[in-house]
Amino acid sequence: MIRSAFLDAAAITSTLLREPGLAERWSAPSALPDLSTGGLARHLANQVIATLPRLATPPGDTAIPLLEHYTGNAWVTSGIDGGDNVTIRRRSEELASATTPAALADEVDAALADLRSTVPAQAPERVVDLGDYGLRIDDFLLTRVMELVVHADDLAVSLGVPTPAMPQDATTATIHLLSSIAAWRHGPLDVIRALSRRERAPSSIAAL
Repeated sequence: MIRSAFLDAAAITSTLLREPGLAERWSAPSALPDLSTGGLARHLANQVIATLPRLATPPGDTAIPLLEHYTGNAWVTSGIDGGDNVTIRRRSEELASATTPAALADEVDAALADLRSTVPAQAPERVVDLGDYGLRIDDFLLTRVMELVVHADDLAVSLGVPTPAMPQDATTATIHLLSSIAAWRHGPLDVIRALSRRERAPSSIAAL
């Protein structure tokens, strides 16, 4: 399920990256603070492009639980001025400055063409090596799906176009993952109240 959701979400992302307005707004501010529209587009595209070399490297030895991938990383709670988040934005801007909207969309299409055969061929127990730890293949792809769903919305808003409808499997998985992270950050009661009791809802249950 998550494998097809990833491939479908990547294809929708490819279409979004070919919006004519992207070239016009490439250097303009995006909907996200301290990030140009081009930088955001590059970060979104990287969720597809960078997956290919990840799957081409030798498998890792051990995998951590998916939620630990977020609870163990400072960027989740450090805010936009946190060191990791600043580094991500700067890297995205650097990569954006070295390409064009058309070239970026072509790069995504080329990566996706390879991923259509590479992703289904992965063994269920495959561990994707992320350096200090690994994630099982389907957990890793879920992290990419969440990034694609969230940042496709960011880019569409930045371009002033309707947010593309993502596959139901992708949105359902994203909601579940974000809810789990939100419950870890704020506590399950706050999440339950935010979803069921407006009068007792906290001001925010943002996961990221």
